[in-house]
Amino acid sequence: MPIVLLSARNATETSAATATFRVLPKMTKHEVKEHLTKIYNLPVAKVNTQNYLGKRKRVVGKRRIAYYKNADFKKAIVTFGPSLTDVGLGAQVGEMEEEEE
Repeated sequence: MPIVLLSARNATETSAATATFRVLPKMTKHEVKEHLTKIYNLPVAKVNTQNYLGKRKRVVGKRRIAYYKNADFKKAIVTFGPSLTDVGLGAQVGEMEEEEE
């Protein structure tokens, strides 16, 4: 699980296209940018990161209480360059487009 896409937004007149990824906590901004540009050939302009601590949980059983913690993770918010306007999510069906014309 190096990079998992959480959400994406297309570019508008005032803002560039952005995407939010869930990455490994040890990945840096430079590694995220290098991964997206080399493997997927995406024009990355800027990368912001946020660290999250996993939630602590408690399960009450018959004899004892068990404690556990979900894994820590990091989010990377990637802003793409001006050459990328459509992130490609939500493709339209070709048959539907032909009927509208």
